[in-house]
Amino acid sequence: MESMQPGQQGHALGDARTEELHRLAMTQQYIIGELSLWLARLQATAPSEESACEFAGLRLETEAAPLEALPNLALRALDLARELCRDSLARGDLRALTHQATTAAELREFAVAANLLVED
Repeated sequence: MESMQPGQQGHALGDARTEELHRLAMTQQYIIGELSLWLARLQATAPSEESACEFAGLRLETEAAPLEALPNLALRALDLARELCRDSLARGDLRALTHQATTAAELREFAVAANLLVED
């Protein structure tokens, strides 16, 4: 087994740190992308231009957000989804309600799995 020269160990540690930072950046981009996808799915179920615009705005905010902001954005997404469900229930649109509630539940499961939210 070859031993490292004095400068090589520092170089190896730097490479490991760079790799770890790269993995973290990729993970962050994955989480942001998935959260954006869930927002797009909910946006597609929005019954009005106004609520669709709220989801679109939240998507844009999410796509530009740092990792630390994602838990709050996930909570806001769930709040908007809750409003969609209430609206559908008030209109008597059970088909839309079922789709919205299912999508919101899946979003919540993703947010818990991604450590954005804690499981109750």
